[in-house]
Amino acid sequence: MAAKTDKDYIKEILTSLPENPGCYQYLDETGKVIYVGKAKNLKRRVNSYFNKLLDSSKTQMLVKKIRDIKYIVVKTEEDALLLENNLIKKHQPHYNVLLKDDKTYPSIVIKKEYLPRVFSTRNIIKDGSVYFGPYSSIAAMKAILQAIKDIYPLRSCKYAFSPENIASKKYPVCLQYHIKNCLGPCQQLQTEKEYMRNIAEIKNILEGNISRISKQIFDEMTALSENLQFEKAQLLKEKYKLIEKYKAKSEIVNPNLSDIDVFSYDDNKESAYINYFHIMSGNIVQGYTIEYKKRLDEPKEEILGLGIVELRSRFQSKTSEIIVPFIPNIQLTDVHFIIPQRGDKKKLLELSVQNVRQYKIDQLKKAEKLNPEQRTTRILTTLKNDLHLQDLPFHIECFDNSNIQGTNPVSSCVVFKKAKPSRSDYRHFNIKTVIGPDDFSSMYETVSRRYKRLSEEGTPLPQLIVIDGGKGQLHAATNALKDLGIYGKIAIIGIAKRLEEIYFPEDSVPLYLDKNSESLKLIQQLRDEAHHFGITFHRKKRSIQQVKSELDDIKGIGEKLKTILLKHYKSVKKIKEAPPVELENLIGKKKATLLINGLKYENSHPAR
Repeated sequence: MAAKTDKDYIKEILTSLPENPGCYQYLDETGKVIYVGKAKNLKRRVNSYFNKLLDSSKTQMLVKKIRDIKYIVVKTEEDALLLENNLIKKHQPHYNVLLKDDKTYPSIVIKKEYLPRVFSTRNIIKDGSVYFGPYSSIAAMKAILQAIKDIYPLRSCKYAFSPENIASKKYPVCLQYHIKNCLGPCQQLQTEKEYMRNIAEIKNILEGNISRISKQIFDEMTALSENLQFEKAQLLKEKYKLIEKYKAKSEIVNPNLSDIDVFSYDDNKESAYINYFHIMSGNIVQGYTIEYKKRLDEPKEEILGLGIVELRSRFQSKTSEIIVPFIPNIQLTDVHFIIPQRGDKKKLLELSVQNVRQYKIDQLKKAEKLNPEQRTTRILTTLKNDLHLQDLPFHIECFDNSNIQGTNPVSSCVVFKKAKPSRSDYRHFNIKTVIGPDDFSSMYETVSRRYKRLSEEGTPLPQLIVIDGGKGQLHAATNALKDLGIYGKIAIIGIAKRLEEIYFPEDSVPLYLDKNSESLKLIQQLRDEAHHFGITFHRKKRSIQQVKSELDDIKGIGEKLKTILLKHYKSVKKIKEAPPVELENLIGKKKATLLINGLKYENSHPAR
């Protein structure tokens, strides 16, 4: 009898699978769990991996590695969701989305002790203390604690108080009492009843019930005022103002919106991000964002469902209303999903979307800070895709022409490597074959000279050429590449200044990139660098030309004397304006006479 193969073993399992909700686990040849999934119908779902043509290459790779299948039957799909979440966290299978949650965010704790303290902590101790959070924004948490401190002076000391040692007045009041940060319960200057009432109000505020506390204090303040107890009423009035001030800052939407969960989603090729808000009385009382590392091109509906289960379990949320950007691939008992189209609920979703996008940007910046090459590759990949290039443009060169009224025409070439200026490779070009202000011919000459030389030297050519100018300049540069026989080997574009439109050879329709895109910013940086480099060279050339024509041709005025004059007067114009006596004192009477006569001769022959 033939030995049983791996395929035969898998077939036996597939035929015996029940048609119940549950979780399945795929194991490799070492017995390691490589994938965990959930299903309404285990038999149908697991068989689908083996009985149909799989589109994803990653899923095909997973199936090839499966050597065993385990499954757990549960009563409902919701139970399967919770079990799947727990099994993924336990086994961290290679082919499942991986929850990347390596940062412990702080919470606010009302400590379980006599005369409780309220403070921030990252350590959750199950000792009966009440925790609020965690807070992904440290600044927001500190703002809440500061508001509580302003409204309710509480003790901050770490003494183990008890009714007995307070009655014996064992602890003297400290500095915090004298600066009015504490009301001195250690010396019975504040009663236990008053202190615990403050703690109860703080708990309500942290739970989002600010309006209830505000109304309660207002009613009590009004009653005291009507009974002519104005001093006590004034103290409550000050507290009421502080609470209303905090309420105005913290209330996001209509206070009638309460006990609602909000989830939003964003992703890129590698990760998915899910933001969570819990809303009480129009306030965000919990906010958190998690990241999942993608493995099998999972649909966003599935990942969002996984995130909802994880976050609701973590924060023990039992709300029946969940706001989402799209319907996730899950079913929860007594829960309905809402995709708001307008109004306050839409505003909540938009705020959540804003937070998840910011989190994605922040994570990307952190990763790029640790690995700068990652940012470079991302920018160049974006540019490659935006311009439909064949190769990643690690080496880019940009050309610009400079002349003023046709005089001293020059061109510049700047070089960027890995999206950064490579200044040692910058080059200037004096235009040799063009007479007058002919921008197109100048561009043709510059590009011809540049790439003829690189080709002769065997120097690597760039992957992209950027021409500062519109269709005319681009056409001239393209002709130069064609005449050299290298057109098609290098991508080339032109950027026009008026609307920052991008032109391609032999295409009259320009491309308009988003003004905030990194691709356009890189092209603009290249263009601006080439323009600045060219203008600097042009000014220097004009200055040298001016000095040469008016000083170098004067007999008797040598380099040393010219240097003395320019160092003292800074320009030829100021030399001309200088009084003869001043020039005689600086360079002597004989040389001053030669200089004055020479400058007069130059001025009388402007066309020389």
